[in-house]
Amino acid sequence: MELFKRLTDETQELTELVDVFKPVMHTILLIWTYSQYYNTPARLVVLIREICNAIINRCRGSIDGPTIFGFISSEEPKIADDKLAQALDVCTQFKMCYFEYKELSKNQWKITTNALFVRLDSFSERCQDIMHLTSTIIQFTALQKIEIGNTKGKTLT
Repeated sequence: MELFKRLTDETQELTELVDVFKPVMHTILLIWTYSQYYNTPARLVVLIREICNAIINRCRGSIDGPTIFGFISSEEPKIADDKLAQALDVCTQFKMCYFEYKELSKNQWKITTNALFVRLDSFSERCQDIMHLTSTIIQFTALQKIEIGNTKGKTLT
């Protein structure tokens, strides 16, 4: 139970969330292996979706819309880009951990990944779209500071 509380603990950094994934997945694997009532695909889907929802909520706590666009409007798009990259990394790490433990279950978890990660994938796609925007802003702000040398450099700049 303590592991699942750590998933929703807002006082921890987002990067510390990754340390909880393996113990949580190991607990789920133990439940799957030894429980005679809770080892059905439907119950596994519910558990994984709830974990995905907790991850999304934690990520949204650090990259909500006003925060990200606040960084962009205050001409700090690199910070917004870094925060988005961090959120995407957390989502990717969880999916990798799931697939690792799916292999350990000897592929008894025969559930389509779309059923498990539909909301997490949608969230990741939105983050990638905003990250594309921030990286474009970073590139254009770099162009703003270019100075051309030579005798006609001032006029060309």
